[in-house]
Amino acid sequence: MPEMHFHVRWPDDTTTACYSPSLVIKDFFQPGQRYPLADFLARSREALEIASERVRQKYGMGCAHAARQLEEIESLASRFTGQRDAHVLVEAFEE
Repeated sequence: MPEMHFHVRWPDDTTTACYSPSLVIKDFFQPGQRYPLADFLARSREALEIASERVRQKYGMGCAHAARQLEEIESLASRFTGQRDAHVLVEAFEE
């Protein structure tokens, strides 16, 4: 199964390389695009859940790494939940 990383820049200009066990991320994000924080979280949840389900269909169990990545994204995003006009930039994909 092709895995990939997607690089994001948070509202405080820190960056994170995020993991996906599937290329489905490309259906939810565009490199160079900024997403409002809530939208970024919703897209990340849906994409990583789909990716984990694809792993489940192929190997009989979901992807623990995708679940951990989603937890990390949610934890990092929580720093900005009260911030007005918080956006996340998807900088690049790495396959």
